[in-house]
Amino acid sequence: MLLGNNNKMKIYAFVGPSGTGKSYRAQMVANEYNIHYIIDDGLFIKDNEVIAGNSAKKAPTKIETVKHALFLTNNEKVEIKKAIKKNKPDGILILGTSDNMVKKIVENLELPEIEKIIYIDEIATKEEMETARRIRVTEGKHVIPVPTFEIKKDFSGYILDPLQIFKTKGRGSEPYISEKSIIRPTFSYLGNFTISDVAFKQIIEHLADKTDFIYKIIKTRIENLPEGPSIYMEVIVLFGFDLIKGLKDFKEKVKKEIERLTTMNVQKINVVAKGIKIIENEEE
Repeated sequence: MLLGNNNKMKIYAFVGPSGTGKSYRAQMVANEYNIHYIIDDGLFIKDNEVIAGNSAKKAPTKIETVKHALFLTNNEKVEIKKAIKKNKPDGILILGTSDNMVKKIVENLELPEIEKIIYIDEIATKEEMETARRIRVTEGKHVIPVPTFEIKKDFSGYILDPLQIFKTKGRGSEPYISEKSIIRPTFSYLGNFTISDVAFKQIIEHLADKTDFIYKIIKTRIENLPEGPSIYMEVIVLFGFDLIKGLKDFKEKVKKEIERLTTMNVQKINVVAKGIKIIENEEE
């Protein structure tokens, strides 16, 4: 076995039905057992950083997400195995929906036998699990146990929000601080959504109207790529402003606002000044 010979590596599993809050509580459980590595839905995570893998939540169907989370393809296995071998973790927490699932992951990745299985109902109350499940079904939201910036580029166009957690067990105990990400995957119960080029153009035109430096937008071209939009603009600017700074500030403003309003990860923005408008003061 490639990885099973590492006698120091301890494998733990965190098991519970889908949508009951495992990913939300994963880092808290790992912290309890002094584990710095997590395997969850196709990702190999060290503390708050994605080390290897791709999120199963990007798969087009629920069945495909399960296959991906189990590391069934050779490419997926090899990538995770290499990362584990390189990082030499003392322990790994594996998340799954059943005992059979986590055991299958261990088998596919050739890891040592599971030392302990922690179940979600040992960590969360029935009410907390029901609330998590209701949010999953009615809003289609999933949690990934890493900060948003870690996966933003991979989830362009999905609902993607940071979720910060601060917990303490009592006076004198060390607080648990974590940031996670909320997404709505491709296979969401609510279906897919798209954003038209017209919507992007309307956002840009609205920002241009509020920017003194920009006199008029004469051309906008949007290229919608899977990883996020690429935007090209031609503008007429007003005389009397710092051209380089003005264009730079406008680009940053457009990027920030589009990402805020659409959850898209803007790949590139080019703004070209095609002319300068001089406004002459009219004498009465």
